[in-house]
Amino acid sequence: MEMNQPAPRNPLDENRHGNIGRALDRVDGPQKVTGTAPYAYEVQEAPSQPAYGFIVEAAIGKGRAREIDTSAAERAPGVLLVLTHRNTPGQASHRLTESQRFDRPHPMLGDPLVPHYGQPVAFVVAESFEQARAASLLVRVHYEELPAHYVMKDHLADAEKPSEDEGKEPDSEVGDFETGFAVAPVRIDVQYTTPVHIHAQMEPHAALAWWEGERVIVHCSTQMLESAQKRIANTLRMPEEKVRVFSRYIGGGFGGKLPVWADVILSVLASKVLQRPVKTALTRQQMFHVTSHRPDTVQRVRLGAERDGRLLAIGHEAWCHSARLDDYLEPVCTSTRNLYAAANRMTRQRRVKLDLPVADSCRSPGEAVGMPVLECAMDELALALGMDPVALRIANEPKEDPEKHIPYSTRQLIPCLEEGARRFAWERRNPQPGQMREGRFLIGMGMASASRSNKLQQGKCKLKIGSDGMLVARMSMTDIGTGSYTVFTQIAAEMFGLPVERVRIELGDSDFPATAGSGGSFGAATAGSALFVACENLRRKLAQAAGIAPEQAEFADGHVRGGGKSALLATLAGQEGIEAEGEIKPGAMDKRYTQMSYGAFFCEVSVDTETGEVRVRRMLGVFAAGRILNAKTARSQLLGAMIWGVGTALHEEAALDGRYGYFANHDLAEYHVPVHADIPAIDAILLPEVDDKANPLKIKGVGELGISGAAAAVANAVYNACGVRVREFPITLDKVLAGLP
Repeated sequence: MEMNQPAPRNPLDENRHGNIGRALDRVDGPQKVTGTAPYAYEVQEAPSQPAYGFIVEAAIGKGRAREIDTSAAERAPGVLLVLTHRNTPGQASHRLTESQRFDRPHPMLGDPLVPHYGQPVAFVVAESFEQARAASLLVRVHYEELPAHYVMKDHLADAEKPSEDEGKEPDSEVGDFETGFAVAPVRIDVQYTTPVHIHAQMEPHAALAWWEGERVIVHCSTQMLESAQKRIANTLRMPEEKVRVFSRYIGGGFGGKLPVWADVILSVLASKVLQRPVKTALTRQQMFHVTSHRPDTVQRVRLGAERDGRLLAIGHEAWCHSARLDDYLEPVCTSTRNLYAAANRMTRQRRVKLDLPVADSCRSPGEAVGMPVLECAMDELALALGMDPVALRIANEPKEDPEKHIPYSTRQLIPCLEEGARRFAWERRNPQPGQMREGRFLIGMGMASASRSNKLQQGKCKLKIGSDGMLVARMSMTDIGTGSYTVFTQIAAEMFGLPVERVRIELGDSDFPATAGSGGSFGAATAGSALFVACENLRRKLAQAAGIAPEQAEFADGHVRGGGKSALLATLAGQEGIEAEGEIKPGAMDKRYTQMSYGAFFCEVSVDTETGEVRVRRMLGVFAAGRILNAKTARSQLLGAMIWGVGTALHEEAALDGRYGYFANHDLAEYHVPVHADIPAIDAILLPEVDDKANPLKIKGVGELGISGAAAAVANAVYNACGVRVREFPITLDKVLAGLP
């Protein structure tokens, strides 16, 4: 099925059994809370006792390993193998020509070059993890260091515009921005910066690999099985069908597990050499340099408006870094291109190549750092106009996508703003900064809009009902903690009128029908739509087997009924069972409509006038994101995303040592993220919405919507509280203190 026309009315609209929208507890919850859900490092399916690998990281920022002495490590107790560039099996070279960046070869220990700090230079395999780690400390590496660029702000003059053949859209322009901005009666011209962010997922990257003849079996923690399969195959120069990847349970990904990293490739290589299973887990410290991070950005926003608040010109320019041998471009200006109306518009995105680990997608790439800057600039414009920030946004509501000139599939930004303002008692806010005080604390309120692009990818599903009446669905989709197992169970249960206990969802195996995996907030829509199509096809088969016209068939209580006939599904299935497949593809709807989800954030903070410490007192998000499959899991995702927004505003910063090219605070003791004490009162509200242009389920992604702009609500509240405008995220107490009277 291709989305070439709006989705017609279907059983999910009728929701006769009440499964859609139901706040169902996670179906995999009992396994997780009892510790029986095996994550990659805990899998017990290996044919023999695995050996343990440990990575030796480069201790310089750029250069080459001139000499490596592994003799002491090789003599250490329990050591089975030490791999370096001298004895590692051959692999394909890294190349940027692969159309999908996560499919590209990822060779390890292929040469003595060190492109960045933390690059693996050796791999020790031993009988136990402790032995491997101890032996890794005995590897002696002598380096030749080379000149390098680490700090983006020092090299903005070297920024490059990505070429169009990369498939990126670095620039956009409508009207005449420079003229429109120049003639605007009220103008804002501000520069903001955001730092490097680390994914900080709970589960470290881990892999277990073994070979069965010429086929390799890999259990790992990855969001996208198809990309993992392709990357392994491309790296080892072997057919994809000779690689089978499992990822059944994942303890968080946030983009850091979109591709597979050194833990997977080195486990596969060592297992081939030893002819024995090998498992590897990255330490928390290794994750900061061996995997990816969100790039830092420098952003300039210019807004020109009439005195009544109507925007005449919007300009947003962004610089971000990428690794020297990579081509990632953080899509900073995505939402700026269609969030507000203005006749004259310009966005530019530039890339600065640095000698750092790979920069890539992290927790709502683009919007998570681009929208806070835009929304802070809008707050600054509202102050210059003497206008309420909510009213300013409502005054610039577009009638269509202002750059593509096509309609929105749905757009409820104004209802989100109005409902949020009502619930938060926004009218109590004093627009003049520094006017609300409780003892030594200044109190302020801030708000911001939320916006996130909605996508549909290609996906497949296979469905089977057996003689026991159990419905089983199989997809290579993953569940990264968002509730995939649960919402897919609800879809299938509703389509067949079955209790959720009679539905089994099987995910996380590359031998299952291919999906796009989890990422970009497209997972539920893509895999769920493939499941829906498979359900429709199986319903048709069952109805025909019962002699019932498909359009008359009704499914409930394990039966199909219609036209005066009734049949038990288990009986119709017979001993062999009945199967059906489903496939979804994006189509014309994606081009005829701009598809976005929307929301509004409201935040109240206190600022300690003696220490500069900022505390969030309460926070509210109101969102419109299509049909909600599960009220509990959707709200949970939104709350988690809003908390990350608080982290963006107040806590998160990977501190780069500009002398040596490494992140100095490379653990969770020093890389600060919000904890319970930082989030005393938070709520997320979902407005009713159905989007029939998006997909057959009429849903939209929610996972990243809740972070897109959230940091601006906090930052704007800080300004309202104390009158200090911090344009360098995060807003730490030293920056606030510097501006206090």
